Formats: sequence, structure tokens, C-alpha cells
Amino acid sequence: MKDKKKALGRGLSALLEDSGIDIAAGYAGKSLNPAVGSVVNIPIVDIEPNPFNPRTEFSAEGLAELAATITEYGVIQPVTLRKVKRNQYQIISGERRYRASKLAGLLEIPGYLKLANDSEMLEMALVENIQRKDLNAIEIGNSYQRLIKECKLTHEVLSKKVGKNRSSITNYLRLLNLPAEIQEGLIMNIISMGHARTLLGIDDPGLMIQTYKELIDGKLSVRSVEQLVKERKNKGKSDKKEQISFDDLKLSENLNEKFKSKVVLKRKPNGKGSIVIHFKSDDDLNDIINKMGL
Repeated sequence: MKDKKKALGRGLSALLEDSGIDIAAGYAGKSLNPAVGSVVNIPIVDIEPNPFNPRTEFSAEGLAELAATITEYGVIQPVTLRKVKRNQYQIISGERRYRASKLAGLLEIPGYLKLANDSEMLEMALVENIQRKDLNAIEIGNSYQRLIKECKLTHEVLSKKVGKNRSSITNYLRLLNLPAEIQEGLIMNIISMGHARTLLGIDDPGLMIQTYKELIDGKLSVRSVEQLVKERKNKGKSDKKEQISFDDLKLSENLNEKFKSKVVLKRKPNGKGSIVIHFKSDDDLNDIINKMGL
């Protein structure tokens, strides 16, 4: 008991130098290490990246910009660390700041010391990763999936941790069921999440990819893809049901663009059909008439 009190009274600097203290080890039934919860300057050479960080790619241009800011103003927000052994710390969050600080030539950076085991390290890294604004939908979906499977989180608990409703989380997870080619299109911003969610309405992977290629070639809007998917799902249910081909759908979109109004093109199996141009006011009608050259 005396030794314990003596250790706790030696001060912060002594505690950080004590090789017997491991912040990650846990302190059930004992007083917490005074260093936990504190912000202290840690030598950069004593810090290593988070092995559980789902982020592996860092923009060189972005790091250079952040390094320039750090050179002028310093590290405004401390990185979050855990101590793994004497003079060695792992990053829980803030790896981008750490990398930029190294680039700026800093010898030490402020670190917020926190208790964390491996599971908590992964969870915190994933949750922080999800909050980033530059993540694509597939990265977010993968992060949600890892939190559920590897961190054993329920959808309800996950919803509270990331501040998203359960339906939003489900929508991101469903994107992981898309074929790899379509996932790549979503990652590369070739299509939007709205396009991707609509394509999930097609059960046949082959037909899904075919529709995906058609929407890219035709630069179709989400609304047009929704209509195309609906028609293809209903195809064959009724021979008398009016169907719309990809070419007619593209023509309808072109008319929408030309008249700046909603245009509905309908065609019957015998080839007959109609084109309906909607307008909201006399001004809209006159504008449509002028564009027709009447």
C-alpha cells in the first residue's frame, strides 16, 4: 500500500518514464494512472501509427497543406494515444496530424493519453473514420460492417455511436452487396449512392451490371434509372403492359432537358404512343411553344 501511494505521488513525468506502467493494460479495482486523460508533449519518434486504422491512404497534397498550417500555427488539436510500453505510444486517432507534423519537422506533438485495449482501438478508429467528410459510400459501409462484426456492436448501439439512424446504416451496408464493378463506380464517383441504391432493386447480377453500363453511357438521372429498373422488374408480367426501352428513356430525358419541363413518353407494344409535356404556368407554356418554333 505504501509503495502504491509513493508511486502515485511521484508526478506525471516520472509516471511516463516508468517502464512498468502500461496505459493499455487496464486498472480494474485500482486507481487510474494520473497520465490518463492528460495532454502531454510526446516525442514523435516514440509514436507509431494505429495498426487498426482502416485508413491506409493519405493524400500527399493534403498532408503538405496541413504541414504548412502546423508549421505556422502548431498542432491545434492533440492526437489521441495509448501507451503500449516504455517510451512507445500508439495512435488511437489523429494519424493525419501525426504524419503532417513529421513532414513539418516537429520533434514532438501534444497527445491526449487514453486507456484502450485492441478492440477499443479498432472501434474508436472506425468511428472517427466514419465522421470524415471525404469518405465514399463503400468505405462507410465497410466501416459499419467491421464495427458490427469485429466490435460486436448491434445496429442500435452503432446507430448511437455514429449519430445515424438505423435505416441509414442499413442502406450503406446494402451497398456491399453490389457487384465489384458497380462498387468501383461508386468509389470513383462515376455513379451516385442514389444510382447504386436503385440498382439494388434488380435481383439478377447480370441485368444489374447491364443497367449500370447503360446508365453510364446515357448519363441517366436517378429518377430515370428508377423508372428503368421498375420497367425491367415488371417485364414479362403482362404482355399488354406498356414498356419503355432504354432508347425511349434517353429520348425522354433529352426532351426534359430541352423544354426544362417534365416530359412523359409512352409507347404501346404495337408501336403507337404519346408524348406529354407538363407545364406549371402560362409562362412555362409559352416558353415550350417558343422552343417548338410555333
